[in-house]
Amino acid sequence: MHELSICQALLDQVERIADEHGATRVERILLRIGPLSGVEPDLLERAYPLAAAGTRAECATLAIESAPVQVRCLDCGAESTVEPNRLLCAACDGYRTRLISGDEMLLANLELSIPDDPAS
Repeated sequence: MHELSICQALLDQVERIADEHGATRVERILLRIGPLSGVEPDLLERAYPLAAAGTRAECATLAIESAPVQVRCLDCGAESTVEPNRLLCAACDGYRTRLISGDEMLLANLELSIPDDPAS
């Protein structure tokens, strides 16, 4: 299951960000995953507790949003939100399109617990 290795890479990134901000805990992780990313959100959610064990994100809420599939038409220039299995332009029905979004997995937001600085 490659979702476990994806979770481990995600948590490496989360730990680096938590270090940069002096965070003691990660409260919430928001991911945005497109349907063409090759990542199964359900499997990712199941792998997360195993990968997060012993990290600052162990008790964090993992929230996943679905990213829309969007294309730009190379014929008419229109941008359209489309179905993952139908990458045609919604404006002219053209098939010459370029994918704008829908194949990504992004760390969209982190909520961290950062202790008050006693020096301030």
